[in-house]
Amino acid sequence: MAARDPVGRRAFVVGAGAAALLGGAGPAAEAAAPESGLPDFHPLLKDELRFPLAWGTSPIRDFRTWRRAARAKVEEHLFVARDDTPYAPEFGERRAEGDGFTRELVTFSLTRYGRVRGALLTPHGTGPFPAVLLLHDHGAKFDIGKEKLVRPWFDDTRLSSAQTWADRYFSGRFAGDELARRGYVVLAVDALGWGDRGSVTYDGQQALASNFYNLGSSLAGLMAREDVRAAAFLAGLDRVDRRRVAALGFSMGAFRAWQTAALSDDIAAAASVCWMTGLKEVMVPGNNILRGQSSYYMLHPGLARHLDFPDVASIGAPKPMLFLHGGQDPLFTSEGLRVAHEKLRAVWRSRHAGERLDIRIRPDLGHVFTAPMQDDVVTWLDAVL
Repeated sequence: MAARDPVGRRAFVVGAGAAALLGGAGPAAEAAAPESGLPDFHPLLKDELRFPLAWGTSPIRDFRTWRRAARAKVEEHLFVARDDTPYAPEFGERRAEGDGFTRELVTFSLTRYGRVRGALLTPHGTGPFPAVLLLHDHGAKFDIGKEKLVRPWFDDTRLSSAQTWADRYFSGRFAGDELARRGYVVLAVDALGWGDRGSVTYDGQQALASNFYNLGSSLAGLMAREDVRAAAFLAGLDRVDRRRVAALGFSMGAFRAWQTAALSDDIAAAASVCWMTGLKEVMVPGNNILRGQSSYYMLHPGLARHLDFPDVASIGAPKPMLFLHGGQDPLFTSEGLRVAHEKLRAVWRSRHAGERLDIRIRPDLGHVFTAPMQDDVVTWLDAVL
């Protein structure tokens, strides 16, 4: 009995300490457990986030030097190395219909880890043309990825799902088809977990992300590297004017658009629809980001100790960038938008390029990319490219 006493006593002490931290013992401890997903001491963690590498806060005063340092810091937190694997593209049969552009599938090595199939649209006429890398959203809908933005002429089984998604968020349009009609080469590729590369389940995202971390890698880091690689592939096509390549996305695709503009020299401009905020301002009870799951695709562990979301986007300055938001968007707080927009404006103004940053809020709209919003983006692209 005496031999077991120390073990029992240690167990009691640990249990009592845990109960004290949670505000009591037994049922009281359970009641005090954080229901929001945030620890009770999250305000203290927020206070520790000073974003010391942000432009204007960083001791680096030369912007080009800062941009190199900030980009290197982001890449350090991707946990996925740069990749120079040959693309080795295989182009499918071109389909020219009466829409003013041709459709084709292209399969290429997006990274050393595998080959992917992309939808490639090319306007009729003589190039080289301006181009848009279209980056799809999350939406917890994984059976379609690139098909959310490009009408899936190659797969009738996905057409109904894609059209329903377009009806819900895009006024029934396929944004990629519309861009091609208006003279842009368009490339759309599935992110890991969507379309040809899935489909993952909503609850399965956590396991997928944690297994990436266990393997010394990162799900969000892979997506970032793949988007940069896709931008380089698009810019290198003979039909494309490599000086006029833009990134465009909605929701998670918007995050991907400004992130790609920050990390890629092949992107000349970016249009981000419904994704920008200050980190502290979005980490509040009730916000969707606290549910985890989808957040893993946008989570670079430890990066917040150095840079906020708008600080990362600012690495792309002074490239032309458009940030378009719905004033009724439930995913982003008005305070988060305000903080982010102020940071972005300060950076572009410091580069004497305030006119290259276009921030618009549609007060009557929510988390959508409607036809009028799409028209605004195309008009903007026409102007900046």
